[in-house]
Amino acid sequence: MTEKGDGQAKPEIKEADVTAIDRLRALHTEIRTELAKVIIGQDDVIEKLLICIFARGHALLMGVPGLAKTLLIHSLSDTMSLHFSRIQFTPDLMPSDIIGTDILQETSQPGRRAFEFVKGPVFANIVLADEINRTPPKTQAALLQAMQENCVNAGSNIFELDQPFFVLATQNPIEQEGTYPLPEAQLDRFMFLIHVEYPGRKEEQRIARETTGARLPPLREIISADEIIAFQNVVRRMPVPDHVYDYAVDLVRNSRPLLPESPDWVKKWVTWGAGPRAIQYLVLGAKARAVLTGSYLVRMEDVQAVAGPVLAHRILTNFHAESEGITSQEIIKRLIAETSEA
Repeated sequence: MTEKGDGQAKPEIKEADVTAIDRLRALHTEIRTELAKVIIGQDDVIEKLLICIFARGHALLMGVPGLAKTLLIHSLSDTMSLHFSRIQFTPDLMPSDIIGTDILQETSQPGRRAFEFVKGPVFANIVLADEINRTPPKTQAALLQAMQENCVNAGSNIFELDQPFFVLATQNPIEQEGTYPLPEAQLDRFMFLIHVEYPGRKEEQRIARETTGARLPPLREIISADEIIAFQNVVRRMPVPDHVYDYAVDLVRNSRPLLPESPDWVKKWVTWGAGPRAIQYLVLGAKARAVLTGSYLVRMEDVQAVAGPVLAHRILTNFHAESEGITSQEIIKRLIAETSEA
């Protein structure tokens, strides 16, 4: 299928992919409807999580306790028929508690023993790393390495992780004593930084009425692991016009204060801008959003819609910005407004 407009031929998309996109759009609606049985509000968070999953990314959630972050992820895994694992990060957690360890076991031969690797909780499809900033950097690094390489090294052996594989980490923004905040280089491993906000008044009224009675209803499995992998491949094949690629590159490059062409206000307020991985995630996130909304082509608004969660943890503001109350989100909004769409 070829679309034309504005005097230019647009990238082609295969008919099989058109059918897959239509199918995923319908499943996307079913998943949202099913989650609404137990999750009230947080529509924007759910949408971003689904974009992450179908783009093969990982997400970091920032929010105060009691906003149903754990329930949301567990419910999402139920609707997707995926193996869910929750790791509670604590100061005494060791890397082996995450990836697994070798245990000396008896063999079939009498009198002989051998080491056998016992897999840790990271061997799941959806892994919830709860309060990841409460554990030391060595343990954080073990999880982040698994996220990057999709495998675990144990001695001389390499164990592949189950696919699809998605890590959701949470951080509590109000309790920082005795924590180990993720450094910028490790934050860069996460595709999205998702801020979970308080629900509105009407939503909290529904929470009071609908979640304090009988048990929550069971959720129906809507999509399988194999289907998710197939749809992830469709997302990768999603056609992107050249001007959208150019826009994603310009958006990221304009965030870097050391480049001569960067806006003066970026040089004033930003210490460090986003790197090349941000460009990759902008494009992948835009592709996933386009597919989930039933579009057959990635558009400018898809890039703009994912720019906030992609760039929020990749733009480091300086003292001048902090003293003037300028946040990275405000910088991103201004970048979107001022970056040319030509």
